[in-house]
Amino acid sequence: MTHSPFKTLLSGLTALLLWTQPVAAQTETMPPAYVGSEACSDCHQDAARAWTGSHHDLAWTEPGPDTVIADFDGTEFAHDGTLTRFRIEDGRYFATVTEKDGTTTDYPLHSVAGIAPLQQYLYETEPGRLQSSDVVWDAEQREWYHLYPDQDLPPDDGLHWTGPYKTWNARCAECHATGYQRNFSPRTGRYSSSHAEIGVGCEACHGPGSAHLDLVAGKALASDAGLDRFGFSAPLGQGDTVADIQQCAGCHSRRETLDDGNPQPGRPYAEDYTLSLLRPGLYHADGQILDEVYVYGSFLQSKMYAKGVGCMDCHDPHSAGLKAEGNALCSQCHSPAGNPDYASLPLADFDSPAHHFHPEGSPGAQCKSCHMDEVTYMGIDGRRDHSFRIPRPDLAAETGAPDACTSCHTDQAPDWAAAQIASWYPESDNRGPHYGQALALGQRDLPAAIGSLTDLATDANQPGIVRATALFLLQPAATEGLAAQTATLLADPDPLVRTSAAALQRGATSPDRMTRLMPLLLDPVRSVRVGTVKHLLDTPPDQLTRSQRAVLGEAMLEWRNSLSNKLDFPETHLVMGGIALSSRNFEAAASAFAEVVRLDPQRVEAWTMLVRLTAALQGPAEARQTLRAALDRVPDDPGLRQLGVELGR
Repeated sequence: MTHSPFKTLLSGLTALLLWTQPVAAQTETMPPAYVGSEACSDCHQDAARAWTGSHHDLAWTEPGPDTVIADFDGTEFAHDGTLTRFRIEDGRYFATVTEKDGTTTDYPLHSVAGIAPLQQYLYETEPGRLQSSDVVWDAEQREWYHLYPDQDLPPDDGLHWTGPYKTWNARCAECHATGYQRNFSPRTGRYSSSHAEIGVGCEACHGPGSAHLDLVAGKALASDAGLDRFGFSAPLGQGDTVADIQQCAGCHSRRETLDDGNPQPGRPYAEDYTLSLLRPGLYHADGQILDEVYVYGSFLQSKMYAKGVGCMDCHDPHSAGLKAEGNALCSQCHSPAGNPDYASLPLADFDSPAHHFHPEGSPGAQCKSCHMDEVTYMGIDGRRDHSFRIPRPDLAAETGAPDACTSCHTDQAPDWAAAQIASWYPESDNRGPHYGQALALGQRDLPAAIGSLTDLATDANQPGIVRATALFLLQPAATEGLAAQTATLLADPDPLVRTSAAALQRGATSPDRMTRLMPLLLDPVRSVRVGTVKHLLDTPPDQLTRSQRAVLGEAMLEWRNSLSNKLDFPETHLVMGGIALSSRNFEAAASAFAEVVRLDPQRVEAWTMLVRLTAALQGPAEARQTLRAALDRVPDDPGLRQLGVELGR
């Protein structure tokens, strides 16, 4: 089957999303220019010393003896039929990779990511495209190892190190660089990525520094520049804790970006990103971390966030390290003296066996052991859950989630741990209802959970990400009544809640849905507008006034622009295929699904749709040919085999 994917997809998407004439975008004031971290160091020497050598500084570096910590000097690493040989030649670093299919390629080392507990290595597999190898260096054990030792990843697998999910330009670089732009061309399939500085430099957080230098030189700031009194776009550490947190969250979160690269520092998080909710596969049913979700989604669940605690209360922003070691970090607030900035804290000695019931100095006596359970990612990288939760082993049977007690006491069961806690705290008020119960029931038995999920979604005392997740779980049960019952949440203060509430309006009648969702197309937050317009795609133009068509067209344009920034993602083409199907543009849908399986041949859902569309558009003979191609890539999938029965294969 031949196709011209990019041309067809782009023209199809244009036809689908631009049936109205959008309002022209407003011209914005040109932002200041990036000047590089070196321009900051002379005046800000203490901050520069703390930053130099930090995880931010070394997030992405050029290769050299001061940055490459792995042994490239004649070593090799074999794994699952592959062999990687490393060498140093004329001061340059190389990896010669022999794949499972026998092909051998010699790659010069392009650049280096990270420093500890592991270091990754990037190779340019074609001009402009950087791929992150799965063979990495353990900084502590000083040895090579494979990130995914239990996975069978041949070269044609989307998850192979040369595949789309390991493309550094698309998946990683924006959080390892300053002023990064991906610059992917869908017509050529090539990257011409750019950055102001590799590594997370000063301007990655504060914003471009040229206006600050001008200010220091005696020049006045433009009144409409949108900068703080120091000439920066991100006024960090000046009292707006939520804004400070959101600046960190741009990288320290599991999210979908709406732009092509780094947004201007200082912008609200939800203007540029759509945060992942507490979805199955990402989080446990009670909101504990499961997959690599980073920090923000966890921290939003915490009482600390609700009380105004920020990242910089615990972390030094320049060294990226902790402000104190061990329990001293927590006791700066949780102590008999307390902290006047957080007056609601109980004044008590928490760093005591009377509280933690473990021997002093033992792992169990550490606050983080009980309140920040750890999950290991990338083989050796332990990450702490930042929801700062009280262990609830009493809910394990109901939620199926782990607990900190039996994560450590692996020879015991949750019932044992619950009994221990009950004996230590017989009068505790921390064993009441927990939102994890409703979320777990929603995943297990949605019809039985509709009432409790609705109550959770409408409870303003619960964290916004929890309420938004409750609405997400309710989507398959959307009805006219449920849409009406949750309509007030379309005006909720939290953009996550507004966006999730919009999806439930699919159960409303078309006129009610349009009436309720139209105001959200003018929402001040872009992620809300983009998240809402998806649910109005099937609105007939003749049911709209001229002004409504203009508003809808503008929101459609924002969505289209967001999608066009991610045309190197297989999942984007899945979305585009769904859009095309909803508009009965079957040729565009077939082209979209064909592009999905070109990028990731293991995407069964795309193969299934492609086979069915080929049958409808070209007949059963062509469909059988497409099915054979699918089974070559995913031979054991029962759904594809059933399609073969239907087609008489």
